[in-house]
Amino acid sequence: MNLEYFIAKRLITAKDYKSSISAPIIKIAISAIAIGIIMMLVSVATGIGLQQKIREKVSAFNGQIIISNYDNNNSEVTLIPVSKKQDFYPNFKSVSEVSHIQVIATKAGIIRTENAFEGIIFKGVGTDYDWNNLKEYLVEGKLPNFSKSVNEEVIISRFLANRLNLKLGDSFNTFFIKEEQGKLPNSRRFKITGIFNSGFQNFDATYIIGDIRHIQRINKWAPDQVGAFEVFVKDFKNIKTTGDQIYEQTSSSLDTKTIIEKYSYIFDWLQLFDFNIIIILAVMILVATINMVVALLVLILERTQMIGILKALGGNNWTVRKIFLYNAFYLIVRGLFWGNLIGISILLIQQQFGIVQLNPENYYVNQAPVYINWVYVALLNLLTITICFLVLLIPSYIITKISPVKAIRFD
Repeated sequence: MNLEYFIAKRLITAKDYKSSISAPIIKIAISAIAIGIIMMLVSVATGIGLQQKIREKVSAFNGQIIISNYDNNNSEVTLIPVSKKQDFYPNFKSVSEVSHIQVIATKAGIIRTENAFEGIIFKGVGTDYDWNNLKEYLVEGKLPNFSKSVNEEVIISRFLANRLNLKLGDSFNTFFIKEEQGKLPNSRRFKITGIFNSGFQNFDATYIIGDIRHIQRINKWAPDQVGAFEVFVKDFKNIKTTGDQIYEQTSSSLDTKTIIEKYSYIFDWLQLFDFNIIIILAVMILVATINMVVALLVLILERTQMIGILKALGGNNWTVRKIFLYNAFYLIVRGLFWGNLIGISILLIQQQFGIVQLNPENYYVNQAPVYINWVYVALLNLLTITICFLVLLIPSYIITKISPVKAIRFD
C-alpha cells in the first residue's frame, strides 16, 4: 500500500506532469468538479432557502393551520364568528405538535385619503398574537400594543403606504361595508405605528393589521367571538399529519385547513424546485464524471509504458489500477476543495449582503434567500466522490488489457 501511494504521489507531483500532454485535460477535469459542486451547492441552498422563506411568509400572515367556521366558505373575510370557549384554546394540549394558537378576525374595507383610495383586508389580532413572526419584516416604526384598551394603532405595508402617500405616524380613515343592505358603512380612523415589507405582493397589497376589537364592535360580536384560530406547529414537515389530528380533536362545526391546502398553487409551485434541484445535481455530477473519465483515460494512455514496467516487475492488475484511482481521487478532492471554497463563499456573501435581487411579483421574495446546511454540504461532497470513484472503476479496467511487452514498446 505504501509503495502504491508513493508511486501515485510521484505521478501527481513529478515535474514533467505539468508539462505533459494530459495537463490541460487534468485542469479541465478539476475545473469541472469545482464548477459542478459550486452549481450543486448554490442550487440546493437557494432552492431550499426559497422554499423555507416563502413558507415562513405565508405562515407569518396566516398561521400554519387555520380553524374556522364551516359557514365561511373559504372566504378571506370572516362572516360567521366562532366562540373562543373551546377545549383547545388557549393551549392545544391534546395535540403535542402544536406550538402556539392565536385568534384573529378579518374584514374588508376601503382606505380613503385626500388623493387616493385602496381596498384592503383589516386583520384584527389580540393579545395572544405572536408578533415574532412579523418582526423581521418591520422596516419602520414599532409593533402596535393591544394589551390595554382598544386603540387605533395599525401596521401597514410599504406597498400600500406608497400607493396612498402615507408615512409613519399618519392617520387615515377606513370604511367597512356592512353586510345588511341599505346600511351606511362604518368608519374607523387608524394611526400608522409601523410599516412592514414582506416582499409577498399578495399580502403587502391586501393586509393591514390592527386590534381585533374593532371588528368585534363593527360586527356586533360578543367579546369571546372571533373569526378563526391560527395554529403553529413545531415541525412543518408533519403539518399534514398534525392537521388531521387537529381536525379530529375539534368540533364537527369547525373546519381545519393547512396553508398547503389554502395556498395550494404556491406550494405546488414550490414542489417544482425539488425536481429542478434533482435535475441540476444529476447534470452536474454527469458532467464532472465524464470529465474525470476522460482525464483518467488520458493518464492511462500517457503512462502506458509505466504500466508495462510495473506489470513486468510483478505488479498485478488491481495494484496498477489502484495507482491511477488514487491519482483520480486526488484530482476529485482537489476540485471539491476549490468548489466548496468558492461555492460557500458565494452563498455567505449572498446571505449577508443580498446581492442577487429577485422580482417579488414572480418569486414572492425581494432577494434570493440562502439556506446553508452543513449536512447537505457534506452529503453533496460524499455523493460526488462516491459516484465519480465508482464510475472511474470502469475505464481503469483498460489497464487489465495492457500487455507488458507491448506497453514497454509503446510510444
